[in-house]
Amino acid sequence: MLKKILIANRGEIACRIIKTAHKMGIKTVSICSDPDINAPHVNMSDECVSIGGDTSIDSYLRIDKIIDAMKKSNAEAVHPGYGFLSENVNFRDEVNKIGKTFIGPPSEAISSMGDKIRSKKIAKAAGVSVVPGGLEVVPDIKSAVKHAKTIGYPLMVKASAGGGGKGMRVAFNEKELEDNFNSAINEAKSSFGDERVFIEKFIEFPKHIEIQVLGDQFGNFIHLGERECTIQRRHQKVIEEAPSIFVTKDLRERMVNEAIQLAKAVGYYSAGTVEFVVDKDKNFYFLEMNTRLQVEHPVTELITGVDLVEQMIRIASGEKLLMSQDQIKFEGSALECRIYAEDSSKNFLPSIGRLTRYIEPSGKNIRVDSGVVEGSEISVYYDPMISKLCAHSNNRKDTILEMVNALDKYFIEGVKTNRDFLSNIIQKPEFLNGEYSTSFIADNYADGFDPYMTEAKDKTKLYAVATFINYKYLLRAASISNQLKGFNKTVDNNWYVIDKENKSNVAISFNNFNKSYDIYVDKKYLNLKSNWKIGYPLFSAIIDNSLLYFSIKRNGPKFSINHKGAIHDILVLSNRHSELNNFMIPRKKEDNSKYLMAPMPGLLVSILVKENQEIEENQPLAVIEAMKMENIIKSEKKTKIKKINCSEGDSLEVDQIILEFE
Repeated sequence: MLKKILIANRGEIACRIIKTAHKMGIKTVSICSDPDINAPHVNMSDECVSIGGDTSIDSYLRIDKIIDAMKKSNAEAVHPGYGFLSENVNFRDEVNKIGKTFIGPPSEAISSMGDKIRSKKIAKAAGVSVVPGGLEVVPDIKSAVKHAKTIGYPLMVKASAGGGGKGMRVAFNEKELEDNFNSAINEAKSSFGDERVFIEKFIEFPKHIEIQVLGDQFGNFIHLGERECTIQRRHQKVIEEAPSIFVTKDLRERMVNEAIQLAKAVGYYSAGTVEFVVDKDKNFYFLEMNTRLQVEHPVTELITGVDLVEQMIRIASGEKLLMSQDQIKFEGSALECRIYAEDSSKNFLPSIGRLTRYIEPSGKNIRVDSGVVEGSEISVYYDPMISKLCAHSNNRKDTILEMVNALDKYFIEGVKTNRDFLSNIIQKPEFLNGEYSTSFIADNYADGFDPYMTEAKDKTKLYAVATFINYKYLLRAASISNQLKGFNKTVDNNWYVIDKENKSNVAISFNNFNKSYDIYVDKKYLNLKSNWKIGYPLFSAIIDNSLLYFSIKRNGPKFSINHKGAIHDILVLSNRHSELNNFMIPRKKEDNSKYLMAPMPGLLVSILVKENQEIEENQPLAVIEAMKMENIIKSEKKTKIKKINCSEGDSLEVDQIILEFE
């Protein structure tokens, strides 16, 4: 068994690997870039080697620096995690050259499956069904248009060395192909150091189903079932679950057989994932094989009880698989939500900043894989994923309920996140019924998601919570000692709650019999019992015998209450203050419609217009790179460019003016 391993990664996956290694009694060595010098994975490991640099290219993608770190630390092996160099065959070979162990598959498997064109040819030869197209590199847009005419629209441009949704674009016509082709190439180059792309047929209304396989160095193979990864945005998985509600017993059997068939064909060992796209008629086609640990591996671990990282380490150490296929038991349902630092109300633009308050949910059915703590910096240099939130229960319905509650108990302040967006998705009927495809987000959230614009089905509970919290604050104020005699503060029992255009009368009183509060919202009765402490941002209460969770932000008598993916700004006022509130003049919003402002910090890759140019609605104006993704900024209306204030290559601050319109 290995005694010391180096983790060639960062963030949550580095923390995840360290936990298993320590459980196995293995010492760990972390590496860190300059921005990560105080990151949690650094503090969790037994040793750390600083490799310097800010960007991925200058740090976590530097093979020479990581090899040097292995030599300095005397680590016996390296675990690459996912992303970065995890599927880089040159990295694996360099590790082998210095007599160290790579915790992953053999070089030939990485090489053959890492090249998506070559992998399709091998899969086809092994009897695995493949998607039409994608058997050769497309060097330029002219060639792309030519191939498109043969394959037909819609089609997908994909990075040959890609993964994780990077370097992928869908085109439904020639114009979209011309608009997106170069962006796919640029993303592929910046993410993988390989600008090669290919084109293949895009399957409409597809399901994304993947099979987890394990193989040892003695030719033994097992599968750990499927994962459903259909909920995606820009081809980046957002929500994953196991098992899939869509997959039948027969379909599962056929898919796992082909997955293992392919793994055997390439002499695979370690953990690997074979990904398929499945159409509405349950025809499935090979997409790719990921020769690494998947981001979404926790859902498989939760339903099988198998620690995939442990198995990878044991296999790399030369051990045989300790389990046979008939020993694998599948129990219950598991769901994973990826928590990203992004602003869903601004079409999911990355959000940069420091986590000023950070509270993770907990519970026997909840798992959080994170690489941050309160005070951590969400950097412009790396992927914006904060954590992976998982729920596990006996059945899918209960798992979803666990997840909704867990999201309500997750408090993150300092950056915008997609927490409420995720909650909204899993409550939609289409998700509950399993009736969705990979275009679900694009179809239902074309302009993003604003939790402030989402209405609650029943607001009486929200009004009751707001009144209760306000009441508690006022009771504390009334209990302050040494108040001026004759002017002692008293607390009324009757209040007005104002929510947008709605105004409700709320009465509250303490019920001494059951130590709870009786609350009447417009004469509708509710009973509320809570042990909430003043100042804590998370609120839980039993309301009418149901345990509910909320997060709250207070600004005087105004409360922002977050519940089930929606945020409500609620004002709690006395009768007199309610009367005076009618005379308040609404604050005018600042008009920035004549400017194109940077929505986030990042690199201005290109400006796509010129001064005095007439532009159309939805026309691409500029490309900004942040967190390893290219973001195309488009016009909101037909207008004319008055002035260009920035140059290509500039580092932009948030709200920096890029262009001015007439």
